[in-house]
Formats: sequence, C-alpha cells, structure tokens
Amino acid sequence: MSDQIQRTDLSDLVRDRRVELKLGLRTLADRCADPETGEQLKVGWLHRLETREPVIPPQLPGLRALAAGLELPLPIIQEAAGAQFMGIVSEVWSEDGDARALVAYLGEMTEAERRQLKAMVEAFARSRSTD
Repeated sequence: MSDQIQRTDLSDLVRDRRVELKLGLRTLADRCADPETGEQLKVGWLHRLETREPVIPPQLPGLRALAAGLELPLPIIQEAAGAQFMGIVSEVWSEDGDARALVAYLGEMTEAERRQLKAMVEAFARSRSTD
C-alpha cells in the first residue's frame, strides 16, 4: 500500500463548482460537451469523480467539456486534473489556487480588459501603500 495520500483536486473542484452553480449532475452532464469535438461527459463518470470513486482520467476533450460545463477556464481544470491524476502540483502559484485562477482568467481577457485590470491593481497597490 502506498503511504501517499490520494489527491482529489479535480473531484473537489467539480463538486464545489457544481454546487456553486446550483446544478444537478444530469444538468451538468448535459452542459459538459467539448466545444471542439462535441464529446459529451456521462453523468455516471461525473458521479464517480465527485464521490472519489475510481475513474479513467479525462483526456483533453473531456477537460474542455468540464471547462465548458463548469464555466471555468481550461487551465484551471487542467491543473486540478494534473494534481489529482498525475501528482503534478505547481509550487509557483498560491496555495489556495487564487493566483492561478486570476492568471487563467487573464488569458481570456481582451487587451483593453487587461489594461483596465492592471490599472485597478496598480490603484489598489497605491492605496495600500498610503494607509
């Protein structure tokens, strides 16, 4: 037996986000379609994932389907899957994942939105230094 604790990063992310979106498993499964291939995730697979039962790790189409269904950027799904199934954990990002989420959302923004966000962050940093 392995002394290593089994990670549940993707399982936890899927369950927590589904609850946050107030979706049932069937509704989530209906929403989880890969925008590129049309591959649809099965409700049984999602149930096993959420309840931490053994599942076949998702490939890229399944990860894209999860991202679409959960309304999250693909890199957040990929990072959680990498941690759970491959033991890949980034030490660069914050422990709670917030920094990674911010960077993932940044990648989806237009140039104008990025400039606006940068200005807001700079204004916030300036206001903190004057407190």
